[in-house]
Amino acid sequence: MNIERPLPITFPLHGTRLIEASAGTGKTFTLAALYLRLVLGHGDENGFSRPLLPPEILVVTFTEAATEELRERIRDRLADAARIFADSNAEADDPVLAELLNDYSAPDDRARCAQRLEAAAQWMDEAAIYTIHGFCNRMLKQHAFDSGSLFSLELQEDASDEQQMAARDYWRTIISKFPVSAANALQSDNLGNPDALLEACRPLLGLKEADPEELPQSVTHWLTQTGPQADKDQQARQQLADELPEFLEWVRAARDNKWLNGNSYRTTSLPGMLQTLQRYANGERLNGKAYDTLAKFSNEGMRLTKAGQEQRPDFAFCQQLDAVMDGRANTQLPRTDLLAHAAAWIDRRVDQVRRQTATMGFDDMLSRLHDALKGGNGERLAQVIRDQFPVALIDEFQDTDPTQYGIFCALYEGQEGTGWFMIGDPKQAIYAFRGADVFTYLKARRATEGNHYTLDKNFRSADAMVHAVNHLFSYSQNTFGDVFMMDNAIPFEAVQANGRKDVLLVDNNEKSGITLWVDEQEKPVSAGQYRDEQAARCASEIAHLLNGAVKGVTGFQKTDSFRPLHPNDIAILVRDRTEAKAIRDALMERQVRSVYLSDQDSVFAQPEAHDLLLILHACATPESDTRVRSALACAVLDLAYAELDALNQDEVRWEETVEQFHGYRQQWQTQGVLPMLRSLLMDFHVPARLSQSLDGERALTNLLHLAELLQQAATQLDGEQSLIRYLEDTVEEGRGSSKESILRLESDDDRVKVITIHKSKGLEYPLVYLPFICSFRPADKNKPPLRYHENDHLNVSLEPDETVENKADHERLAEDMRLLYVALTRACHTCTLGIAPYIKGRGKQNQLEKSAIGRLLFGNGVANDGLRAALTPVAHDAVAIINAPDSNPECYQPKAQARPLRTPLIPVARQRQPWWIASYSALKQVQETLAPADPRGDQLAEQQDDTVIDDAEPLPDTIHAFPRGAAPGTLLHDVLEQAANQSFTQTLADPAEFETSVEEKLQARGWQDFMEVIRHWWKQAVTTSLPLENDRIALNTLHTYVPELEFLFPAHQVKVAEMDTLIRQHIHPQHPRPRLEADTLNGMLKGFIDLVFEHDGKYYVLDYKSNWLGVDDSAYTLDAMTDAVLEKRYEVQYVLYLLALHRLLKSRLPDYDPDQHLGGAVYVFLRGLQGPAAGTVFDRPATGLIEALDVMFEARES
Repeated sequence: MNIERPLPITFPLHGTRLIEASAGTGKTFTLAALYLRLVLGHGDENGFSRPLLPPEILVVTFTEAATEELRERIRDRLADAARIFADSNAEADDPVLAELLNDYSAPDDRARCAQRLEAAAQWMDEAAIYTIHGFCNRMLKQHAFDSGSLFSLELQEDASDEQQMAARDYWRTIISKFPVSAANALQSDNLGNPDALLEACRPLLGLKEADPEELPQSVTHWLTQTGPQADKDQQARQQLADELPEFLEWVRAARDNKWLNGNSYRTTSLPGMLQTLQRYANGERLNGKAYDTLAKFSNEGMRLTKAGQEQRPDFAFCQQLDAVMDGRANTQLPRTDLLAHAAAWIDRRVDQVRRQTATMGFDDMLSRLHDALKGGNGERLAQVIRDQFPVALIDEFQDTDPTQYGIFCALYEGQEGTGWFMIGDPKQAIYAFRGADVFTYLKARRATEGNHYTLDKNFRSADAMVHAVNHLFSYSQNTFGDVFMMDNAIPFEAVQANGRKDVLLVDNNEKSGITLWVDEQEKPVSAGQYRDEQAARCASEIAHLLNGAVKGVTGFQKTDSFRPLHPNDIAILVRDRTEAKAIRDALMERQVRSVYLSDQDSVFAQPEAHDLLLILHACATPESDTRVRSALACAVLDLAYAELDALNQDEVRWEETVEQFHGYRQQWQTQGVLPMLRSLLMDFHVPARLSQSLDGERALTNLLHLAELLQQAATQLDGEQSLIRYLEDTVEEGRGSSKESILRLESDDDRVKVITIHKSKGLEYPLVYLPFICSFRPADKNKPPLRYHENDHLNVSLEPDETVENKADHERLAEDMRLLYVALTRACHTCTLGIAPYIKGRGKQNQLEKSAIGRLLFGNGVANDGLRAALTPVAHDAVAIINAPDSNPECYQPKAQARPLRTPLIPVARQRQPWWIASYSALKQVQETLAPADPRGDQLAEQQDDTVIDDAEPLPDTIHAFPRGAAPGTLLHDVLEQAANQSFTQTLADPAEFETSVEEKLQARGWQDFMEVIRHWWKQAVTTSLPLENDRIALNTLHTYVPELEFLFPAHQVKVAEMDTLIRQHIHPQHPRPRLEADTLNGMLKGFIDLVFEHDGKYYVLDYKSNWLGVDDSAYTLDAMTDAVLEKRYEVQYVLYLLALHRLLKSRLPDYDPDQHLGGAVYVFLRGLQGPAAGTVFDRPATGLIEALDVMFEARES
C-alpha cells in the first residue's frame, strides 16, 4: 500500500510557488523542513540544483520577533536532524525526517548529511533570515554601487519633523503664491496654516497620487475663480451693511406676522441667524455652515409661508446673495486634489532631505530598493541579489503590500535556476491598518496559478474545535455564500484534525469546541450595555473555572496525569483598550488577576503620563505652591484628603514638603530625571502601595517605563522645561513616536491574558473567550479618510459620499471576517462567544449583519428575539448553543501557597588579589612619588634638584641654559629618539629634514630661541664617546640597536621592600639613598627602554637623563651623577631594564650566558656630555643580582 508522502518532502524546490497554510497547520514546521531539504540538496527532480548553505537561503518575515523565532526553530531542526543522521541505526518520529532517512539510507550518505546539517546549524547566526525592512536595508548597503545608495545610512524612524519642514516649504513655495481670495478660502476650509495642511493630507502621504511638479488642473481653475467670487462676496457684504437696519425690521415683522417658515426659521434659532448676518455685514470670515445660514436669506433660499409670499422683501442684497451662493457652488475648493498634490510634494521633499542627510525611514528602505530594481541598473542589481540568494522563502505573505511584492517579482519572477516560495493564509490577512494588502496576495495567487499547495491538517486544536470552525464557516459559505466577502477569491476549505493528547475537563466533564452564549431580547442591546453584561458574564465564568481548578475538577487530563487549569491558560480576545478595561475591571471585582497585551496602545496615553506631568512641573518649579499641591493631589502619589488638609493647615510641614521638592529639582539637575523620579516614588512609598492592589503593577510598570523614556529623551533636550514640553506634546498626541512607547507587559506571572485579536495572531491558548465579538466599527463618511480598493488599487477618500462609505464598509466587514477567523483559531480546546442583538447608536433593530459574527451566523440580518431560532441549523456536535448565563459575584479563591525558603547560599569568601600593570615610575619613595604610572612617563621623574648648587646664572647659549623640567626633558628625549629611528649615521650625514622637524617642535613650545643650542647639542650627543666597562662607544658608531624597546613581563607577588634590599646590597651598598615604599607588585611590569644596543657581542641598555645638576659642565662629575642616580633611584630602573634584557636574551640566544652577553647599563646625562665623565654613568650589576630578581619575579603559587 502506497502511503502519501508529506508535502514538505514532495514540494518542488524551484520556480515560483505558493503554499496556503490555514491556522495551526504547521506553517513554521513546513518552512523549517523546506530549509532542511535545501541544505541537504534533497529531491532529485523536485530538488534545487545544488545544496545550499544558510547564508544563501533568504527567509523573509514581517516582525523582528518572528525572525528570531524562525532562526531558533530552524537551528533546532537542523541540529536534531544532524543528531539523527549521525546515528546509522536511528529512527525518527517526525514524518519528514523519517522520509529523509529512507532517502539517505546508505551509511556514507547519512554521515555526509549529518556533517552538512551540523555545519549549517552552527552557521545559523549568519543565516539570511530578515524582516522585509532588514532585507531591503542590507541590500541597499551591501550593493550600494548597484542600487545607487550610500554605504552608511542612519535610520530615522519618525519622519514627522521632516514632514513638518516640508509642509512649511510647500506653504512658502506654492500656497504663498495663491491670491488673497484663495488664502481666505483655505482659511475657511480649516487649511489656514502649514500644520493644518499637513494634518489634512497625512492620510495621502506615501500614495504618490499626484504629480508634484504642477498643480492639478482643478486647483488651477479654482484659483482663477476665487477672485471674481471674492468680489461678489464683498459687494453683497457692502449691500447688506447698507440695508441691514431695514432688513432686520422686515425680519421682526415677518416673525411677528408668521411670514417665515417655522421649520427653517425657528424662534430659538433666529437670533443666531441674525447674528450671522451682522457678522457678514461686518466683514468677518465665515465657515461653510454660516454660509448655509446666509442662503436662507437669499431670494431663492428664503422660505416663506403662503401669507409671506405676498410680503416677499425687495432688498438688493438678497439678489446679490443668490449670486454669491451660485458662485460658491461653482467654485468649491477641490480639497482632495489640492491635498493629493501637497502630499506628493511633501513626500518628494522629505525624500530629497533624507538623501541629502544620509537618513532613511522604514518605508524608504522598501521604496529605494524597489526603485533601484526598476531603474536603469535594476537588472544587474537583481542578478547580484539572485546570485547571493538563489532561493527565497517569504513567510506570512498575506501581509505583503504592492511595493514588497514588486521587489520580489523583480528579483525572482520567471527566473531560471531560482526558487521563490510564498507561504501565507489569506484568511489571516488582518493588518490593513499597517499597509498590508490582501489584494496584492490575491494578485500573487493568480500569478502562481497551477503552482499552489495546501497544508490541510490542523495540529494545534482538539478535534471538536477544528470541526466547530469547519462547520461554522462551511455553513455560512453554503447558506449565505462568499463567506470572506472577496468575490469568492478566498473560499473556505475545511481542514483535517490531528487531535490532541490532552482533554479539557470542566467540573469533571469533557468540554471542547465552540460555545455560543445567546442573549435574546426584544430590544437591541447598546454597545455600553453589551460590553458591561458580557464582561460580567465572562468574568463570572472564569472565576468559576478557576475555583473548579482549585477543587481539582477543572483542568487537563492526559492519560493518567491531571493538571489543574491555570489562569494563564485562559485568553480573552478584545478589539481595543475600552473592551480590555471592561473585562479587566470585571475580573478584578472577582479577584482574578489579568494582564493586557496590545501592540498599539502607547504608555503616553495612560493616566500615569498625566500624573507624571504634574509631578515634573512641581519638581521643576517647587517655588510654585499651585504646582506642588497639584502634584500631591494626583492619583500616583495618592495622598489622603486628611493628609492634604493637614499640609494646608501646618505651615512647618508645608515648608518641609516644598523643601523636599527643591531637593528633587537639585537631584534632577545633577543626576537626571530617572534617578529623581525613582527617589520621589520611593519617598512617597508608591511601589509598596501599588503592589498591594490588583492593578497596581500596571501603574508601576507604566511609571517606570515613562521614566526611562524621559531619561532617554533628556539626552537630546536642554533643561527641565524642554523635557516637560516634550512630555506635554507627546501626552497631547496620546502616542509615542516609536515602538519603544508601546505598553510593556507588567507581569509574566500566572494571570489571565487579555489580548487584542491582532496581537494574538500566531499564538495559541487552551481556552479562548470572545465576549465582545458582536461589536464592530463601521466605515463612516463623516469620519474620513475612508479606504477601499478598485481594480486592485487602493483609494483613499477624504471627501467620501455614501457610495464610497458602502465600499469602505464592505472591505471593513471583509477584514472583520478574517479577524473573526483568526480569533476562533487561537483556541486549542474551547472558544466561547457572546451573542446578543447588538446595535451601535440608536434604533429598534439590531445591526448584527454589520458585524463579522452576525454575517457568519445570520447572513443579512436577524430579529432581536429570533437569534435562537436562526441558530437552529447551526447546531452541531462541536457547537453548543446555550442561553447566556447570568453573572454572579463569586470571587476566585486560590489556594494559599506557602513558599518555603531554602537555606541561603552564601558564597565562599575569596580574598581577591589586586592585579595591575606597573612600571618603574609607579614605584614610590618614602618621601615622594616619582611619577605617574605611565610607562612612557619615566622621564617625568627627572625633576631638577631642589637644592640649588649656587646662585650663578647658567652658561648662556649652552644646553645648561635650556629650560628645565619634564616638558623640556621630554623634548630632548624625542629629538634623540627621532635621530635613532632615522639612523644616527644618516641623520648626521643629511640633517636638513631632521633639523626642520626639531625647529618645528621648539617653535610649538615657544623655545625657538634655543635652536642653535639644540642644533649643536644633538650633534654632540650623537658623536660623544661614552665610556663602557672596558671600552668607549659613540651613538653614531653603533650598528645594531633598537630605540624605545618595549617590554612586558609578569610580576607575581613581588615584595618591593625585598627587591629594594636586594638592590641596595649589590649596588653601592655603602651609599645612602631614599628607600622604596613597602608595596607589592602583582600583575605585569611594563616599560620602554630608550635604547638597547649591541657592541662586541654584548648587549646594553642606555637611558637618557635630562636632569639639571649645575650651571656648567663642571657640575657633571662621575660622583655627582652617581649621587643623582641613587637619589632618584635610577639604579632600580636600570636593574629592571637589565632584567628585561636578560629575559629577552635568554629566550632568543640559544647559548646565552649573562656573564658573556649582558653588557650593562649606560645612563647618559644629556646636559653633561662635555663634562669630565662625558655625562655617563656606567654600571654592570652582578649577575647574581639579575638572576635573583629573575627568580623573585617568576610566577609562583601563593
